[in-house]
Amino acid sequence: MAKRKKPKKFKNRDPPPTSRPSSAARTCTPPAPIIPFDPSHRILLVGEGNFSFAHSLLEHHGCSCMIATCLDTRSVLLEKYPQAEAHIDALLAAAEDKGEVKVLYGMDATKLGGKEVKRGGFDRIVFNFPHVGGLTKDVNRQVRYNQELLVGFFKSAIPLLTPGGMIVVTVFEGEPYTLWNVRDLARHVGLQVGRSFKFQADAYSGYEHARTLGNIKGGGGWKGENRPARTYLFEVKDREEDRIPRGKRKRAADDDDDDDD
Repeated sequence: MAKRKKPKKFKNRDPPPTSRPSSAARTCTPPAPIIPFDPSHRILLVGEGNFSFAHSLLEHHGCSCMIATCLDTRSVLLEKYPQAEAHIDALLAAAEDKGEVKVLYGMDATKLGGKEVKRGGFDRIVFNFPHVGGLTKDVNRQVRYNQELLVGFFKSAIPLLTPGGMIVVTVFEGEPYTLWNVRDLARHVGLQVGRSFKFQADAYSGYEHARTLGNIKGGGGWKGENRPARTYLFEVKDREEDRIPRGKRKRAADDDDDDDD
């Protein structure tokens, strides 16, 4: 009786090729915008211009527990941004319904005070596009003035955070804003970058960027919401880092800077 031949073994045999859809068939879905706010958060907004961002958080993101503030008095604010009145009216209407939304004027970002603010307990403290205005045409001095503004804000905001709360700062990309070295300023006052990502203005329906100096007469073509900008989420440095073994400290520090494109 003839012996049966053993089947041949094929080593490292590649799997059969699979068909791939054509490039036309493949669709690229853009990533969903990152919204660092939740309806459960207690939010303090600092340096609001026309209050359109606060209004968007309330109407489109369900954030109804917030205090929205600006540096100007009400009369100066409405002279600079007449459109602010409609946004403020919407916020105050929500306050009448729920009593958890407040609008405060004359609030210095570097000296956060007032009865409603001093008690703290904020999950998010937000300063969108901080800027001192055109104090000087000297670029170096202007950079220094804005750095002083941010450092003062950070120091004033830190005690008002809840455990695990975050400071949210958004600035334009490119010079002179990159010269501010926002990350380093934060580190020097005891903060670390938990995450940073591109700011997407269209994620906040109804939001319109407001210039520090007020509206451009005649309208103009300048729209800040169309300029590239980046949002930074700062958190208070974890004291437990002192217990991290020396060899792992550098890697842990590197992990803190989580940038999303």
